[in-house]
Amino acid sequence: MNFELIQLPKIEDVRGNISVIEKNVLPYPIKRVYYLYDVPSSAQRGGHAHKEQLEFLIPISGSFDVVLKDGKKEHTITLNKPDKGLLIKTNVWRELENFSSGAVCLVIASGEYDEEDYIRDFNDFLTHQSE
Repeated sequence: MNFELIQLPKIEDVRGNISVIEKNVLPYPIKRVYYLYDVPSSAQRGGHAHKEQLEFLIPISGSFDVVLKDGKKEHTITLNKPDKGLLIKTNVWRELENFSSGAVCLVIASGEYDEEDYIRDFNDFLTHQSE
């Protein structure tokens, strides 16, 4: 499937750790950054795929699950460490669920918002996969 877990560089210090995302960490230039927060534990986010945009998800605080589907296989990845992120490449259906209290999901995207790049219906996604 078209995803990759990436260990971020981590600078450890007794005063607190720092993780850095520089140009060599992601395989694309950063065009948009946004974050999800105050998500109820029973809520689900995502529910779409991108035709061309790549996204890198980082659990800045707390934890959440990312369910990934390609039409044949399904993987659930739990993100719970702020120095490890999930790169979701093109044509992967994603659903975010099981948010812990206080969870924050940072998303670093390869493109600006473009509604035309989204596939928001799973049946449309399956059709797109078979083309």
